[in-house]
Amino acid sequence: MSVLYLTVFLPALAALGLALVRNLPLAGWLNLGVCAADLAASILLALRVLDDGELLGGGFHIDAFNVYLVVLTCFVGLTTAIFSRPYMAHVCEQGMCSPKRMPLYHSMFQLFLFTMLLALTTDNLGVLWVAVEGATLATVLLVSLYRTPESVEAAWKYFILCGVGLAQALFGTVLIYFAAQHALPDPQQGLTWSVLHAHAGALSPTVVAIAFVFLLVGYGTKVGLVPLHNWLPDAHSEGPTPMSAVLSGLLLNVALYAVVRFKMLADGALAGGDMPQLAGHLMMVFGLVSFLVAGLFLHRQRDIKRMFSYSSIEHMGLATFAFGVGGPLATFAALLHMLVHSLTKSAIFVTVGHAAHIAGTQNIERIRGLIRTQPGVGWGLLLGATAIAGFPPFGVFTSEFLLLIATMESWPWLTAVLLGGLVIAFAGLFRNLHPMVYGSVPEGQGPVQANMLPVAVHLGLVLWLGLAIPGFLSGWLDQATRLIAGRGLL
Repeated sequence: MSVLYLTVFLPALAALGLALVRNLPLAGWLNLGVCAADLAASILLALRVLDDGELLGGGFHIDAFNVYLVVLTCFVGLTTAIFSRPYMAHVCEQGMCSPKRMPLYHSMFQLFLFTMLLALTTDNLGVLWVAVEGATLATVLLVSLYRTPESVEAAWKYFILCGVGLAQALFGTVLIYFAAQHALPDPQQGLTWSVLHAHAGALSPTVVAIAFVFLLVGYGTKVGLVPLHNWLPDAHSEGPTPMSAVLSGLLLNVALYAVVRFKMLADGALAGGDMPQLAGHLMMVFGLVSFLVAGLFLHRQRDIKRMFSYSSIEHMGLATFAFGVGGPLATFAALLHMLVHSLTKSAIFVTVGHAAHIAGTQNIERIRGLIRTQPGVGWGLLLGATAIAGFPPFGVFTSEFLLLIATMESWPWLTAVLLGGLVIAFAGLFRNLHPMVYGSVPEGQGPVQANMLPVAVHLGLVLWLGLAIPGFLSGWLDQATRLIAGRGLL
């Protein structure tokens, strides 16, 4: 278990230490080094889980479902730290943020990673709620880092909306605990997920059904599901760009992971009742509405970060819908979609940060001719948008294609709705993308120092996953599919 403790608690220790480091260049390198060490520890943890099947004990539960998200979280944390080090130094040079606030930034960055890793690995539903709430508090401080009136307003909006949502998740968790008191041999384990899952069939169907509604609404607020999504575009547009990369690429996954864990309990409790698919149907409705509404809102955006935040809502809605459809194929597609969306969207936000620096604004109307001003940034934005729009041969196309096939098998009349939504989202992205990449270069726009290594690595991985999913990863995702859906795809 030592490698597990190292993976989870190293960022917590780093958060305490980085709060005391006043030297900005040193803090940036230390932040990067901690993320690299954490990624190495997570890989060792994953190898052990692949050998043993799962790790259980000490209040933690690691299986194929969460361990791949742990590695993904550490990987995106590292690549974002690589981007963050020179980017935040440039932000300070431009006077957008005081160097005195940089210890807060680096400390909250690591605290954010710690809370997400804790949420992913804990076996206790109460600790899961506390960890997600902790992630909210850490990101509130990051969103308001620039201390502009807009960023402070966005931070308060984020805090209030997510606080209300998580209060409902807490009530749902209490209901699960109440149901467990009458079903478990040891009622004191009423918040232990592994015990609840083993005895899910004995839980009260009525209580669990009511609990899942509150849990879906509560954690769905963090996922960004419509109509609970209003905090997300503001948080993206007003906070530092590295925060947008980890918020969209990681936190939304963690919240959806929590929903799926509770869906597994609900499926077991409702299996013998009158509405065995209630949890799945609710996720399908929320997911499909989010997917369609976000696709429409893409057409109305004038801020580049807000535009891609609505793209995140769209794709998380698609993944939620896929988990709701259920079955091996849709579940495999959802797991793959969480992976490729995380890699692609974090790469896009890195590119967007550089594009905003080149243009001196996040206003889409004033970002023009990137491929002429700085070809690396222009090509990065073009390829990233192409990948997130679901063009082959990128991995997003693969996951969406698998979901379409699963939908045709289970809900054929919804296939046309999904295809229509994908077309709407594609049009919303590319109506703005073309002038930003190929338009006439505005006077005074010039290149900036840009580190495109994280973008190249992420998009290279997404392309690889679109061409051929490696055997170890497909086996990994198939194990997770068996845990969630009851049987695997392979």
